[in-house]
Amino acid sequence: MKGFDQIYAEYYDAVYGYCLRLTRDPHLAEEVCQEAFFKALKAIDSFHGECKLSVWLCQIAKNTWFTLQKKRRRTQAPPPDEAWPDPADLEERFEDKDTALRIHQALHQLPDPYREVFWLRAFGELSFAQIAALFEKTESWARVTYHRARLKLKEELE
Repeated sequence: MKGFDQIYAEYYDAVYGYCLRLTRDPHLAEEVCQEAFFKALKAIDSFHGECKLSVWLCQIAKNTWFTLQKKRRRTQAPPPDEAWPDPADLEERFEDKDTALRIHQALHQLPDPYREVFWLRAFGELSFAQIAALFEKTESWARVTYHRARLKLKEELE
């Protein structure tokens, strides 16, 4: 296996770009990317080549981002009273939350690779070419898989 310095130099731009798409903040993307590489360094012995190294690093980055988001939600102070919504708007907001919950539940039920491809395209904002590269497949495969995932989600929600 390559030295970790070489891995860092070779994959940093791809992982940072992925983190930037997730966070939409260059400083936060840098933080998530650095933490992901630190975790990868600690766990490099557990990488046995089941998937492409770039996919493994992006998975670590994604999990790092999710963990950071969870910590932020737990430590944020509740909004002041004047920030609470108008009671007339509550019903509409609950409908949106219910819809979002149904979508997330349906997405969770999708089998791999549909779930991962849909997530990378819809939330990670990756191009089909980037998704294809992550899975070591063709761009056509990424497009078809995403399309099928959308159909399965639509079918599940109806």
